[in-house]
Amino acid sequence: MHVVITGVNRGIGKTISDHYRAAGHEVTGTTRDGSAQITLDVTDPVQHAAMAEHLQGRPIDLLICNAGVYLDKGHDISGYPAEIWAQSFATNVTGVFLTVQSLLPNLRAARGRVAIVSSQMASHTRAPGGSYIYRASKAAVLNLGRNLATDLRADGIAVGIYHPGWVKTDMGGSAAEISAEQATNGLIQRFEVLSLDTTGCFETWDGRAHPY
Repeated sequence: MHVVITGVNRGIGKTISDHYRAAGHEVTGTTRDGSAQITLDVTDPVQHAAMAEHLQGRPIDLLICNAGVYLDKGHDISGYPAEIWAQSFATNVTGVFLTVQSLLPNLRAARGRVAIVSSQMASHTRAPGGSYIYRASKAAVLNLGRNLATDLRADGIAVGIYHPGWVKTDMGGSAAEISAEQATNGLIQRFEVLSLDTTGCFETWDGRAHPY
């Protein structure tokens, strides 16, 4: 199986990448800093074109859109400058779309699957306040994923959106509830059962349907 994962330099992305490699799968990872096989700033169309050229003719069985940012963590309502809104949406939403778009021929060739790492903070049922930018961007990518699921069904491509849990990573912090290994094990089980029967799903790392 050929797995492509964005953002493999740390956190969940690195742990998922390590797991698939250890299981003997072919893994293509991307990072912004050039530490993986492909250098990709997911906001940069030029780098997307270069990635598409590099992977031309290589079917992709599973694309994991993991790269993301949480730039407004800790802001109060007097914060949230406009440039952080733009940067966050460019990475967390547009970046996912550009990744799927640029690798669509590879996904079509394998009738592959797309897994989008979102967050429970995407759900309109959770509104404790704060983190406005991150919440809004994750809600947007949830909407994007569900609409991609509709449009890609005819190509045999299933799309799932997932809450990875509150994970002990640089983003999640040391007070988080689960380890990157726990999140990875659960997410990989979700990816394995993703199909056209479940396309458009929004699920937690441990297999529960999450309210939209």
